[in-house]
Amino acid sequence: MDSYRIKPWEDLTIQDDYMFKLVMSYPHICKKMIEKILRIPIREIRYIEEEKSIQARYTSKGVRLDVYVEDKENTIYDIEMQVRKPEGDGLSKRLRYYQSMIDADQTDAGKDYDELKQTYIIFICPFPIFKDGRHKYTFRNRCDEDTNLALPDGAVKILLSTRGTMNDVEPDVQRFLDYVNGVLSNDEFVQEIDQTIKKEKADQSKGMTYMTYEMKIKEERKEAERIGERRKELEMVTNLLRNKVSIPIIASVSGLTIDKIKAIAKDNHIEVSC
Repeated sequence: MDSYRIKPWEDLTIQDDYMFKLVMSYPHICKKMIEKILRIPIREIRYIEEEKSIQARYTSKGVRLDVYVEDKENTIYDIEMQVRKPEGDGLSKRLRYYQSMIDADQTDAGKDYDELKQTYIIFICPFPIFKDGRHKYTFRNRCDEDTNLALPDGAVKILLSTRGTMNDVEPDVQRFLDYVNGVLSNDEFVQEIDQTIKKEKADQSKGMTYMTYEMKIKEERKEAERIGERRKELEMVTNLLRNKVSIPIIASVSGLTIDKIKAIAKDNHIEVSC
């Protein structure tokens, strides 16, 4: 059963993946947000690819990046709106996976490992991340024996929680995080984002583009589910064949034809009696 629901265009907020990407496609907004989060000036950014999709090597799944930009100093920024909280340590593992794919993408482009660029991966999370109530967590690799010694690998991960309770971020960052939670303020940057969203929603052609995009995503999910079901079916049939279950019984259980089951047996080099 397909559980993917397409949210109406007029109901989208900054939390929604599509709207977040759309707002961040304005270079001046994206640049301002990076500057506010990192508290550093950036001269200029360029979009590496529109909605960069990095495919992993071999048969692993790829990652579809929300905002993937690079500045004049060749520093890469990946910014993600992470709406759902993964179970257990899933969020940390997701960060690790994104970092590995970004690094692999650079080396696939013909670079040696010593040419890997400085990277910042930023996750914006509308949920508590850890139990201490912080809004911002910055992670770098450090030495256990000497925590003042940082590993200069050029990889920084930042987690931002809109549900923090500490007074640990600058007021402008706090107002942005509040806006992600649905609280509109008079902050200039927040107002700029909100007005941009209203302008985008007023453009009917943008709404049509959104629906086309979402229908494509829905079809991709359906196809992925069909592939998953076929794999499970194939695994079940091969297990039954290896356990010497008769082909007529397998046909009755699986709904597959006898010829199809024989073909699966042949493909998997399983001897069966005709």
